[in-house]
Amino acid sequence: QRAHDLLAVASKFPTFPMLLETSRECLQDVFDLPALREVLTQLRNRSVRVVTVDTAKASPFAQSLLFNWIGAYMYEGDAPLAERRAAALALDRDLLRDLLGAEELRELLDPGALADVELELQLLADGRRARSADELHDVLRRLGDLSPDELDLRCEGSDGAAWVQQLEHDRRAISVSVAGATRFIAAEDAARYRDALGCNVPLGLPRAFTEPVPHPLESLLGRFARTHGPVVTEQVAARFGISADRAHGALVALEGEGRVVRGEFRPRESGGTSGSEWCDAEVLRQIRRRSLAVLRREVEPVEPEAYSRFVQAWHGVGSDRRTFEGLVEVLGQLQGAALVASSLEAELLPSRLRTFRPTDLDELCTSGDLVWVGAGAIGASDGRVRLCFADQLPMLAPGWEPLTPPEGALHDAIRVHLAQRGASFWNGLRAASTDTTDTELLAALWDLVWAGEVTNDSLAPLRTMLSSKGLGSKKPAASPALRQRPRPGRLNRIGPPMGAGRWSLVAPLLEPVPTGTQAAHATALQLLERYGVVTREAVLAENVVGGYASVYGVLKVLEERGTVRRGYFVAGLGAAQFGLPGAVDRLRSARETVDAELHPHDVPAPVVLAATDPAQPFGAAIAWPASTGRPARSAGASVVLRAGVPLAWFDRRSYSVVTFPAADTDANTDGGWAGAMFALVKDGRVRSLEVRKVNGEAVSPTSPAAALLKAAGFVEGYRGWVARA
Repeated sequence: QRAHDLLAVASKFPTFPMLLETSRECLQDVFDLPALREVLTQLRNRSVRVVTVDTAKASPFAQSLLFNWIGAYMYEGDAPLAERRAAALALDRDLLRDLLGAEELRELLDPGALADVELELQLLADGRRARSADELHDVLRRLGDLSPDELDLRCEGSDGAAWVQQLEHDRRAISVSVAGATRFIAAEDAARYRDALGCNVPLGLPRAFTEPVPHPLESLLGRFARTHGPVVTEQVAARFGISADRAHGALVALEGEGRVVRGEFRPRESGGTSGSEWCDAEVLRQIRRRSLAVLRREVEPVEPEAYSRFVQAWHGVGSDRRTFEGLVEVLGQLQGAALVASSLEAELLPSRLRTFRPTDLDELCTSGDLVWVGAGAIGASDGRVRLCFADQLPMLAPGWEPLTPPEGALHDAIRVHLAQRGASFWNGLRAASTDTTDTELLAALWDLVWAGEVTNDSLAPLRTMLSSKGLGSKKPAASPALRQRPRPGRLNRIGPPMGAGRWSLVAPLLEPVPTGTQAAHATALQLLERYGVVTREAVLAENVVGGYASVYGVLKVLEERGTVRRGYFVAGLGAAQFGLPGAVDRLRSARETVDAELHPHDVPAPVVLAATDPAQPFGAAIAWPASTGRPARSAGASVVLRAGVPLAWFDRRSYSVVTFPAADTDANTDGGWAGAMFALVKDGRVRSLEVRKVNGEAVSPTSPAAALLKAAGFVEGYRGWVARA
């Protein structure tokens, strides 16, 4: 308490040294703020995720922190809120900024821009090297003393040694000893090196070159600063073979004249260390201009291919997620999207999870945490479904495109039964419709499922529907009527597999009904969660009710609150784009590509995604590349991409492949698009693949496509090229 009273008195004096020193010590010596900033940046970019774990007691590491925290802040809450806020505002901000080094540019200067400026200042960049003896003399006058090796680096060709001998013969250059090494200088600098460093100069030089010059050491160090980037005192002292104190004094004198500035400039990526550095004022301005130009280029919109790479990384395609929590995280991104049922467990979830188990998905459904809702049938054997967590379903459902409800007496009977009796098994539905066959009842039930009116507490009937090729393939299995009187406890009737589980209406799960604003807010947040950067084209591809206008107002308010950023992030798409701060940074980092010719081992392997996958933006947010075919985001189709660039589109139902221009220049060390398709069979994701046509033409044994398929592992079959496990 006495310490608190003393602090209250000291806080009345903004320049009190103890307070400033305490702040400096906490922010620079105790807390590792750069590491904290790095971790928070990774969290915002979703490179690192936080997992909450509840334990019975604190860990040994947390126990010590908890004990220290209690001891330090036990009485902190005794002071009123107003006094605590006043104490926090008592420090003089200008003095605090000077003390903490807020003007340092270490985090602002671009390492690449700094390296380019240094190469140009040292005449090492292309087009700046000496091409004759006269130009080499200009190099010595501009840079000062250089060793033979340093001179050779600044000469075009192999005539550097001859040019130096010619300059020495003409008395335009001389050799001196600096810091114990032989170096060459221009004859005009003889007096400077003699008076500043005590170098012996040869006789016979013109008198103008040997007359004393004022402040010779400051002159040499000023030129050194003009031709280098940020340097430390020890580096300058070692270069000229003088003491650090003498070099520091000369640099301070130059600082007083405004010729050099002191601070922390060199980024840590370029070898920067803690401590003061010296830099020529004009050189620093040049580096800052170059860095600003780099930053301006970074804020330019990225190309569609970079956006494609970003979306794949945002969805964690090819990640190493294995746990049950990883499945929940994936479903959190996909919830509410109309997904093709046949590709859900075959392509979408396995591409995001290293070990996907259907039983985990069933566990979420049977526990009531996850609900699946039909979103329209696709033929007789497939359809679209939406997965959604039960607590989010009422908020997201108003944004879904409404479907036409099926009409019929049997449909109405099922609705009435489920509304009156609640969730029912097959036998309950069968008892409510005694005058129909199992096939008719099953067809009516699935009409309601695809219309989004009825759901099941398990995905088992959906899997049966997909595996049995729909209702029209064959009559669903049903037990024959028992001829003898059943014994007590004996099951009278077993329903068809496509009717297994407990069926219920979706309508009660949509209560309480949210307001329009609440629904639009939830839809906008879900789109941000799914795409990171929301564009008009992505919203239209989702068929959100009301289109982009329905969420635009919410996104504008989120921008005003600082939750999202608005800008033109992806070239070629709508100008009104909104993104999470971490997602925007991650999108711009995806601009970098790998040159296959320079780094063949760093080229990412191709990935195969379902054409309807939200992580595959082509055909939705981005237009398909030019091709001879008609690729579409259809069920059963897949897309092969490398580094976000589509190589080929394949439709398993029509056995045809459409290649894109990138496939012609793709590195085929791993088989290209054909190797990626064969890997699906090799990894067990599909049982077999057959290719009959490529770009609309049959694959003949002598065609280039046949050679590519054969090299990947396909074998020639009766109608086409086949790959089997």
